[in-house]
Amino acid sequence: MSEFEAVVGLEIHLHLKTQSKMFCGCAADYFGEAPNTRTCPVCLGLPGVLPVVNAQAVEFGILFGLALNCQIAPWTQFHRKSYYYPDMPKNYQISQYDLPIAKDGYLEVEGRRVRIRRIHLEEDAAKSIHPEGAPYSLIDLNRAGAPLIEMVTEPDLRTPEEARSFLVHIRSIAQTLGISDANPEEGKMRADVNVSVRRVGAPLGTKVEIKNLNSFKSVARALEYEIRRQQELLRSGRPVTQATLGWDEAAGKTYVLRLKEEEADYRYFPDPDLPPLVVDEAWLKRLKTAMPELPAEKYARYVRAGVRPYDAEILAYNASLARFFDQALGLYTGNPQTLANLLNAEVAGYLNEQGLEVQATALTPQNLARLAALFERREITNRVLSELLPEVMQGADPVRLVEERGLRAVADEGALRPIVERVVAENPKVVEQVRAGNLKAANALVGPIMRETRGTAKADVVKRMLGEMLGVEL
Repeated sequence: MSEFEAVVGLEIHLHLKTQSKMFCGCAADYFGEAPNTRTCPVCLGLPGVLPVVNAQAVEFGILFGLALNCQIAPWTQFHRKSYYYPDMPKNYQISQYDLPIAKDGYLEVEGRRVRIRRIHLEEDAAKSIHPEGAPYSLIDLNRAGAPLIEMVTEPDLRTPEEARSFLVHIRSIAQTLGISDANPEEGKMRADVNVSVRRVGAPLGTKVEIKNLNSFKSVARALEYEIRRQQELLRSGRPVTQATLGWDEAAGKTYVLRLKEEEADYRYFPDPDLPPLVVDEAWLKRLKTAMPELPAEKYARYVRAGVRPYDAEILAYNASLARFFDQALGLYTGNPQTLANLLNAEVAGYLNEQGLEVQATALTPQNLARLAALFERREITNRVLSELLPEVMQGADPVRLVEERGLRAVADEGALRPIVERVVAENPKVVEQVRAGNLKAANALVGPIMRETRGTAKADVVKRMLGEMLGVEL
């Protein structure tokens, strides 16, 4: 075991799926829009304007807190967090300080309870753009004022893989609740990482913060690098300096952005333009009633239905696959594991290859259930299933395809015997190898039979017939 231990905490930002920004009426979905076209005097921070709180964003914050077992604040308010960077038009950010919307929650991830220190609402900054080689930077203000949830964990994670798994769970919860697309590629889920290294059993070490990691892979890679760097410093007797770091994806290493600010540097004070928010029991009860089934509950339900835990976890923590699985399951009378296998293997492989989510295809729950039923009843073979899948993903009915093309599985030995006998007669050298004990050589006989039957012959029937003809057990 290593003499060192990493201590990791996460700060996660989720872009909320509201129609308008956090404190103004500008469209919140700015992705792909021309720069500086989703702005107004409020989010530009012009003099004399007044912000108005987005009620939908507040409800999303409460729902997220409930999903993470948090205490919801009965009374909360917004603060001004002052800092001076070009991406903050007002030179302050409207955020929450000592009275967040939710706090003191937890999430169970792979046997570890990760405590949630706080969940608060705030507005996003603008986006700085640094053209390569140019002596200037550009600002796109479309993102300024976009509604955000920031979630801060306690330092309860220990490895890069635990951090990655936690992020997967958080993304799934946000997507299941419908409060955020939580898509890192579009900047709708971002993570900052706090990490320190200590000798096992020692007090907490000096932490550093790695900012704006925009993929789960980047989080894991940045943690792996930074943990190694701090271990090397400690082994050589040198101190770790508290700092805010960036992550160079191409170089695979961290670099210093600035020395870490302290809380006092932000000079928080209550925003005088925004009244306090009161979350009464009636409001809270209505939101609790509206809570959908969460991923952990889906996982338990799938396992009870007979799905293996491994497959149940993949489905439950992928919001789009879970929705599709539930719809197909309602139409399917067979073994749920067959349906899960099809989604997690063949369908997932197709989606990965095409770079798509299941909802972006023409696959329907009905056709998925029909394909699974054909396979479970052994009416089609593995090969036929693979052959049909691309067309089924594009909306074709698998039952119709099987009937039109005569692809129903053949187990009739009378129909197969002439083909098997001919292949055996045409391959005397292979037959000799099989009879001499090289049973794997029989695959050279199975292949031509399957090709001639267009993959419809049942492989176990073919092997049994070959074994009987050659006097061996295959």
